[in-house]
Amino acid sequence: MSRVAIKICGLSTPETLHAAIKGGAAHVGFVLFAKSPRNVSIDRLAQLSALVPDHVGKIGVMVDPDDMLVERTMPFLDTLQLHGTESPERLSALRARSGKKLWKAIPVKNRNDLKMGRTFAGAADLLLFDAKTPAGTLPGGMGLRFDWTLLAGFDPPLPWGLSGGLDPDNVSQAIRVTGTPMVDVSSGVESAPGVKQVDKIIAFCKAVGP
Repeated sequence: MSRVAIKICGLSTPETLHAAIKGGAAHVGFVLFAKSPRNVSIDRLAQLSALVPDHVGKIGVMVDPDDMLVERTMPFLDTLQLHGTESPERLSALRARSGKKLWKAIPVKNRNDLKMGRTFAGAADLLLFDAKTPAGTLPGGMGLRFDWTLLAGFDPPLPWGLSGGLDPDNVSQAIRVTGTPMVDVSSGVESAPGVKQVDKIIAFCKAVGP
């Protein structure tokens, strides 16, 4: 069985980026959403992306991005991860404009929410099942988790990953319960919102296993 892929999201410093890469992360995420405490400028994105080796995917996390943001960030990213109200049609337009891979976050509270992912078959390359956050809050990075047993017996229509409330202490359980091929962590490796910790990143990667 291949190793569960790791994505460390919300990176903003060379030190924590290197920790993610050294830990074996398959993907590193950069948040491009002004309301987030993890938001990075395009200049910082350019600096950080230049440090990422070719075998590690560079993911830009966006919320209902406009075309200008997509165009300005395209040179520094491999994949766009969309966390807003983007429709399948919008994803198709973004793919045509950017030529990038597209990941769509699906906010989950109950089993019916999982079914929403089916509408993105043919539009997205991967679905990221994340915890649904309360109205009026950020769409992710809140440290919330959903009931992982909802994924038991579920047959996703696309490649997929698990996000929401993961940390070094619970990620092995999450993998065991869901069988997820990929885990995505942000707040679970922080000391405060937006402040990543090298030791927590390393601990998370070790907890995922070899």
